[in-house]
Order: sequence, then C-alpha cells, then structure tokens
Amino acid sequence: MPSPRHPDRRVNSVGAVVVLIGAPGAGKTRTGKRVARLLDVPFIDVDRRIVATHGPIADIFAAHGEPHFRAIERAEVVRALHERAVVTLGGGAVLDVDTQADLAAHRTVQLTVSPEAVEKRIVGGKRPLVADGIDAWSRLVATRQPIYDRLSQLTIDTSGQPLDRVARQIADWLESETL
Repeated sequence: MPSPRHPDRRVNSVGAVVVLIGAPGAGKTRTGKRVARLLDVPFIDVDRRIVATHGPIADIFAAHGEPHFRAIERAEVVRALHERAVVTLGGGAVLDVDTQADLAAHRTVQLTVSPEAVEKRIVGGKRPLVADGIDAWSRLVATRQPIYDRLSQLTIDTSGQPLDRVARQIADWLESETL
C-alpha cells in the first residue's frame, strides 16, 4: 500500500514529471520505465547517462573515487531534472544538498525494498558501495533513509508486488495530484 506524504505539494509545469529515489535494488529503473510508458513521456535514468558518457560506475569509483563520481552525478541530475520525463536517480544522488533542494520542486516517489527481497537483486552486481553484500546494503540504506523519507511525497514498498502494479500506483497518484 502506498504511503503518501505532503499531499498538498504541487510541481512546476516544467522539468521532471516525477523523480524516483530510494535504496539500491529497489526497482527504480524498471519501475521508472513502466511509469514513463504509462504516461507516454520519455524516461531518464541518471546512472545510465553517466555510464553512457563516462563508463561503468564501478570503474569511475575505482579510478577516481566517490567524490569525482558524485560531481559527475550532480551534473547529470541537474540536466535530467530540467527535462520533461520520468527521472530515476541513483541511490546516493540524494546525498548532495543541492540535489535535495532541487527535489523540493518535483514530485518525488521513494521506492523501498526489504533486505530479504533485495538480496537476490544485488548479489554479484556492479554496485560499488554494496559489493560486500546485504550487510553493507543495510548499513548504507539506514544512513540514507532519513533523507529519502524527507524528500519523498509518496513511498511504495516494491518487495512483494509486481513492478507493473507499482508503476500504476505512481501514475494514479500523479493523476490525483494534478486534479
């Protein structure tokens, strides 16, 4: 069941239609594609844009460190938020205070997932900050959770439901917000 917050917040008529944030492995990209299809708007995954321009994120971390990656990420977030699209951010993009401020002007949905459900999604993946498995993931999410909660107006747990249903919930919420 979705959990709405700040139902009176409205969005600017320009820029991102909705922004999906949340923990690594919560299903932001897969859900975002579905929402974009339902709304008939483009889809932007900030991490995929970074990879297309700069190469694999794990390689950026290894060669240049996290601060360098976060600077690249911030520039791509700014660009994406100015486009009329469904936008998904990497799990750590919300750590930037300027990104946090920017999200105040956008409808933002947090996707959550339980440790049990996410474990099979992240094992063997290329996520540098959770390469050590579910314990690393749990610690990472615990530190970011207050930021995710503060920035989102709607929270949906993706652990036990099809992502098509999650996407429909988001599309329905967006429609109700524009009435």
